[in-house]
Amino acid sequence: MSRAKGNIAESKIVEYLISKEYKVIERNFYSRFGEIDIIAYKNGIYHFIEVKSGKSFNPIYAITPSKITKIIKTINFFLLTNHLEASYQIDAIILKGDNIEIIENISL
Repeated sequence: MSRAKGNIAESKIVEYLISKEYKVIERNFYSRFGEIDIIAYKNGIYHFIEVKSGKSFNPIYAITPSKITKIIKTINFFLLTNHLEASYQIDAIILKGDNIEIIENISL
């Protein structure tokens, strides 16, 4: 997916999250380990969200063990640099057309 299409998908997801009472903390957080698409907060939990979209395939298969490892390293960097000791989870949000599916608390 191109960066432009990715930004459009992420913008739709941000609108969706706000409508579900999440507080969006940051978009496209980068570290030397990787990137987190969206960092959000709700009910005392930080949600580190990987956004995937696609039409001709199931985008969930683009979240590989290697990708999750990079996300975890980036989460640790985010928590360290922001001096946070907080509960968190990794979520995936899949966008297929106008259909949004949240897969909560993914792991290896």
